[in-house]
Amino acid sequence: MSAYFSRLAGFLLLVLCFLFVSVTSAQAGTEKKVVSDTTAETVIYTIQTGDTLSGIARKFNVNLKQLIRVNNLESTVIHPRQDLVIPPEGQLETTTLSRGNISREELMLLARAIHAEARGEGFIGQVAVGAVIVNRVHSKLFPNTVREVIMQSNKHVFQFTPVSNGTINLEPDQSAIEAALEALEGNDPTDGALFFYNPTISTDTWITTLPVVTRIGRHVFATKA
Repeated sequence: MSAYFSRLAGFLLLVLCFLFVSVTSAQAGTEKKVVSDTTAETVIYTIQTGDTLSGIARKFNVNLKQLIRVNNLESTVIHPRQDLVIPPEGQLETTTLSRGNISREELMLLARAIHAEARGEGFIGQVAVGAVIVNRVHSKLFPNTVREVIMQSNKHVFQFTPVSNGTINLEPDQSAIEAALEALEGNDPTDGALFFYNPTISTDTWITTLPVVTRIGRHVFATKA
């Protein structure tokens, strides 16, 4: 009888060890398996509680938009225990969008600007703010990169308030990231606007004299006179 209980105890200990290893591996969020191809390795990652798609993209050094496309996702909404295909590391550092090449760093900077300027606005309103920045990139009146446009200052006064008050450093939410991607792909609800302002809080009298293109949410969108 004692030998039986010894074997039973040993078996239960083995089962507990197996369960502990399985749970620990799942919580760590490591790669589930690797699929080899002719040039590199593709990782299958199991999503963990608290993961975000943008965070996974940064972790594996891949482009967010391509990560969405590779996995046939309709949005950046993901769920725990869902498997994601992760392309080879570094392969998608820069992607070609309809408005030119942009790095992940510029994408996230644009998303932060949108989040700081338009959090609380509807999705179209967020895309519209992003579109103004992209429109400036392609205008001869402004610098020709996303970073330079956002960080531009005249006489030590920044063009965008979040840069001066520090809210540009807030972590963007998923909606802001999606809005940035939409704007970079050419979605422009403003029809070419180069300026936007909130008429209830703006203290700039000059900007209110510009021709208004449209109004979306709390923002007025305008163009050069």
